[in-house]
Amino acid sequence: MKIFCANWQAADDAALEKDRYPDIEFILQRTAAGSLVPVEAAALAEADAVINYSAVQHVGANPADFAKARIAVRAGVGFDNLDIVGWGAKGVPVCNVPDYGTTEVADHAIGLMLALTRGTSTYAPKLIEGGASAWHFGLAPLMRRHRGAHFGVIGLGRIGLAAARRASAFDMKVTFYDPLLESGVDLSTGYERVHSLEELMASSDIVSVHAPLSADTRGLLGDKAFAAAKPGLIVINTARGPIIDLDALERAMRSGNVAGAGIDVLPNEPQDMDHPLFAAWRKREAWIAERLIVTPHAAFYSPAAMEDLRLKSVEVVYRLLTEGHLTNCVNRQYLVEAS
Repeated sequence: MKIFCANWQAADDAALEKDRYPDIEFILQRTAAGSLVPVEAAALAEADAVINYSAVQHVGANPADFAKARIAVRAGVGFDNLDIVGWGAKGVPVCNVPDYGTTEVADHAIGLMLALTRGTSTYAPKLIEGGASAWHFGLAPLMRRHRGAHFGVIGLGRIGLAAARRASAFDMKVTFYDPLLESGVDLSTGYERVHSLEELMASSDIVSVHAPLSADTRGLLGDKAFAAAKPGLIVINTARGPIIDLDALERAMRSGNVAGAGIDVLPNEPQDMDHPLFAAWRKREAWIAERLIVTPHAAFYSPAAMEDLRLKSVEVVYRLLTEGHLTNCVNRQYLVEAS
């Protein structure tokens, strides 16, 4: 059995995977100087499966190049960088790994919220810069009480639900917007459901994004959504960068419609760090100083989560190819059309 590993990023040569699955040959395609290292066409044609290890980069080859592949996997939750239609046209299922890193991402979202609302990202730099003159509790501009505040969730899936539970532990009132979720879930969770994004924005003190990227969610948080925001809103995004329109976020923060933001993902990583929003942040301009936190698409990460991700990605392949058991398929509608 041969697995083509696109965008391989680990420092080792699949030692973890080879130890668990010694009967599998792993064909590693690494990234060098920002581009994929070419792989011979024969290696693509011989692969029984494809795993894409990047959250943003595509495989670098078309589904048609994989003559024998019976499954394609995104090593992660989001699968917007796999050609689910193209693979479906070949009758090949595309799967993801939704059950890793859930706690890490939820923790990170809450961590970004706390860093802004409790000033934990503000005090240390101020003390380093000002010493004794900065020894004062009132230096964080977004400080607030969590008890009784409204925590809005966009997308109440695994991670959204985990973030909601954490917010509840702070005695926050949780409201969610998820048009794809079946009715009745709000009754089982005790969270309040709203049926429009504008309603969520208008009622929330914090909005945390946990939706997948799709045609419907691309640019979801734009000028219209930010115009509806409750004064003092803080936005957190640990999902996918393109869900937030960076130009609209900059306008909303400059105008004061949005008070702060914690951003872990960008539409184009890391190139968007040159966007005017982040340029102003790096210059510590007064309108954005201490109101924005940026982390480098790190919400998913912990050593334990990485081990889970690597082994679970191969497990999805192994179970299909050896047992005929398909898990986490995300392109069933296209497989139906192709059959």
